[in-house]
Amino acid sequence: MAFIECFRFKVRRRLKRGILADHDHQEHDEKRAVNGIIDGNGHDVLDDLKRKDYGSVRKFTWDEVERLTMNFSEVIGSGGFSTVYLAQLQGSSLGMALGAIKIHIGSERLNQLFKQELDILLRLRHENIVKLLGYCDDGEQGAMVLEYAANGSLQEKLHDTERETHVLSWRNRMTIAFQLAQALQYLHEQCTPQIVHGDIKASNILLDEHLNCKLCDFGSAKMGFSSTVLPPSSSPYSSRRKQVMMLGSPGYTDPHYLKTGMATKKNDVYSFGVVLLELVTGMEAFCPERGQFLTSIASPMLKNVAALGASEVAEMVDPRLSGNYDLEEAKTMLSISAMCLGQSPILRLSATNILQTVKESISSLSPEKLGSMKKSTASCPKS
Repeated sequence: MAFIECFRFKVRRRLKRGILADHDHQEHDEKRAVNGIIDGNGHDVLDDLKRKDYGSVRKFTWDEVERLTMNFSEVIGSGGFSTVYLAQLQGSSLGMALGAIKIHIGSERLNQLFKQELDILLRLRHENIVKLLGYCDDGEQGAMVLEYAANGSLQEKLHDTERETHVLSWRNRMTIAFQLAQALQYLHEQCTPQIVHGDIKASNILLDEHLNCKLCDFGSAKMGFSSTVLPPSSSPYSSRRKQVMMLGSPGYTDPHYLKTGMATKKNDVYSFGVVLLELVTGMEAFCPERGQFLTSIASPMLKNVAALGASEVAEMVDPRLSGNYDLEEAKTMLSISAMCLGQSPILRLSATNILQTVKESISSLSPEKLGSMKKSTASCPKS
């Protein structure tokens, strides 16, 4: 199964109803070319990556994308910057798949944004990160054919109560937390250069037919030095530009990042801590109706998790579980969350710390899930 993310960089006559308006995107380094990503030596990094052997990753033409999606005939979803269409990949090596097409209208900056995300996805191979199966890149339009996740997103599973009647079990929640930590460890500590995802949240965690985690949406991701600090600007509009470049989503964004503009691995760790709270409590990271952040609601209880009694933990755990959870595991998850959400990024846990704690303390994880930790050690292809 697969889905397709599609980008258009100029308005064309075939654009249909439902396409979202252009959005002001971040400025990019002057070393990046209009039709590629240029490194410090003047080489087109994306072009180099395409020439490497990436196995089953296939290049599609735009005509093929239109045909596979039946000329974008059926919308199956939409987001802030995208529209998702149904596609059929019958008869190809990819088998039959659903397709999601993400359309952007606008400028050369969007072209660069697409190429930057494609550059990153071409490097990644991990069972808990959505797999890139193919892409289309013809200069004016782009599409990404990605692994399809049959169970939608964690956001839908946890919070869309009108559509989801099945409650995600405690064991499934612990597995998702563990697998997400594995994906972060891979990005932060096994990829060269390191990768900061930049937008860890429940809606970017897809779930396959077995409810395995598939981290997606690398549109905000940063690699290497760019994942450490935002580029400076002497422009009088620098403060506005800094706002445009800010990563993350309400309820998930690291306050330290909002203050400093420094994008580091610990921003992802903070967001991971928020996702843990969602898994334990069943509450959303941000409730716009009440204007409340989950971190603010949980903060008093997270100050001393070890001292919490059974009744206090029960007050925090998702009531839809009807008491079907492990008390000590719930306290462990809340403790990990607290150590991920600390004000000082230096004192926050690393992905490896998180994985080790979960492995030692969460008996709900099946042996095969723990065994997958050993399988996920292959490093990203180096640039």
